[in-house]
Amino acid sequence: METHVVNLEAACAALSDLWSPRVVARVGDQYVKVARVQGELVWHAHEHEDELFLVLKGRLRIQLEDGEVSLGPGELFVVPAGVRHNPVAEEECWLALVEPVATRHTGDVVTERTRSIEEQLG
Repeated sequence: METHVVNLEAACAALSDLWSPRVVARVGDQYVKVARVQGELVWHAHEHEDELFLVLKGRLRIQLEDGEVSLGPGELFVVPAGVRHNPVAEEECWLALVEPVATRHTGDVVTERTRSIEEQLG
């Protein structure tokens, strides 16, 4: 079995495109991804999958239909399955994401920012 260490900040630094997550590890049926984000993504939901957001650098707001959550470095939040949400970063933010391998990038919505799992596996 192959083993390797992943530095999440270095993996984020290597990304060139915003809102284009990259898979850096797999834990069972979950992918660990990194992304650089700025602006807002799109309102969407993942019908059957929870999604964990962990801020590595910067600040992230996750808009929810009944409010919003603000996260800073080292803080995480889990969006439960089926909950509509919209990630927003006023300035560039670096994230780690943990979600089931079946999770579609923008859930029930497709936009020009939507990335396939093949693109995320890069």
